[in-house]
Amino acid sequence: MKSASRRQFLQVLAATGAGFTGLGRAAVAGGLGARISGDTMLVPDPGGIIDLPEGFTYRVLSRWGEEMDDGLLVPALHDGMACFDGGDGRLVLVRNHEIGIDADPRLGAFGPNLERLNRIDPALLFDAGRGGPPSLGGTTTIVYDPQRGEVVRHFLSLAGSGRNCAGGPTPWNTWVTCEEWTQRADERCAVDHGWCFEVPASPRPNLAPPRPITAMGRFNHEAIAVAPNERAVYLTEDRNDGVLYRYLPTEPGRLAAGGRLQALRVKGRPSLDTRNWVDLATETRAVERREPLAVEWIDLDRVEAPEDDLRFRAFDAGAARFARGEGIWTGTDEVYIACTTGGPARIGQIFRYRPSPHEGTAAEAEAPATLELFVEADEGGIIENCDNLTIAPWGELFVAEDGPPGNGLVRITPEGEVSRFAMNRLSGSELAGVCFSPDGRTLFVNIQQQGLTLAIQGPFRS
Repeated sequence: MKSASRRQFLQVLAATGAGFTGLGRAAVAGGLGARISGDTMLVPDPGGIIDLPEGFTYRVLSRWGEEMDDGLLVPALHDGMACFDGGDGRLVLVRNHEIGIDADPRLGAFGPNLERLNRIDPALLFDAGRGGPPSLGGTTTIVYDPQRGEVVRHFLSLAGSGRNCAGGPTPWNTWVTCEEWTQRADERCAVDHGWCFEVPASPRPNLAPPRPITAMGRFNHEAIAVAPNERAVYLTEDRNDGVLYRYLPTEPGRLAAGGRLQALRVKGRPSLDTRNWVDLATETRAVERREPLAVEWIDLDRVEAPEDDLRFRAFDAGAARFARGEGIWTGTDEVYIACTTGGPARIGQIFRYRPSPHEGTAAEAEAPATLELFVEADEGGIIENCDNLTIAPWGELFVAEDGPPGNGLVRITPEGEVSRFAMNRLSGSELAGVCFSPDGRTLFVNIQQQGLTLAIQGPFRS
């Protein structure tokens, strides 16, 4: 994911609807370690926002700059997101905004001159700044009525964090938002950044107390996923030399109560480089496609890492290295992980992690978890620079791209069949925050630089 800056703000203002039509890029059969289905024929969108297959429609739920119910403005740079059952037939979307303290105030929720900042309690700002603007990231919440196709309520739900990139939902109805930013306290920032925060998925307007979960580590966070048995939380790191982390809470379901942070190590292959950054001509890979690798987890210390060196210490201790771990999502009995710059062409890998039946307990050594390379893109084609991803209730992966202009959504079956589902026509912006409603009838997605949230419906299962 890309961080906010003055340059990005200008890109947002300058973006036009010229965009791209159709697929934009051709699929390269055989380059994914997966079967390519026939290219889905996409219907050009007369609104110039997103092309979808025939029979699918979308509506825009939210736009950057609109006034919300709390009197604040919808912040820009929409990113990770999840959907929850809000009761009474309503849905609750909790959404990240990847904005830092150095961004133009017009990207934030408080107005171009911070004139709306006095609408919130200063104690509910994680970083109020040092004499300047506060950190402008955080989360917003949308309460949506899918039957009427209407937004019921819209409000700021976490304030003062920075560059909130992705995160993930929990089974106990909260959203864990992650800072992809290891900024130290300085003349602008009043506190250190690089943390996870927990935000209730509540339909009632409320700002969450901005309490960092320090035991989950300080690093360039991207996303989280909770293990099927709820005893572990997996965390990705958006670095070209990152590792995959696991947090074992002392009390499952209570992340802030403390726990242990660990890193994944492949058994018998310490410090394995899973990135497969090799010459395409040699076809020599450290990790072969669909090869199950038994794994174990090693404990980490000094997890608050003031020097931002957690990944280096983990790798030196034998942890595997990954290329920009980004999207991660839990299915029935497996976890999928996107590595945006993995593979020989550095345009993406997707790993599949199968937890131990005793995940997070001492007994897991008897039946260790496995990791396998599920998809690897060798050439620019139908999937490029995979980023956010989600698993549909029927088991298919829906993957957002964050690569060259022409980003879209790709769907992948559990068997590995890949097809194009959507193309962003509005700009070269990445798509993000892809997630389904619990009943699988609505797919939500953000267009980051234009600050749009879309709800997509149609015959998904056909």
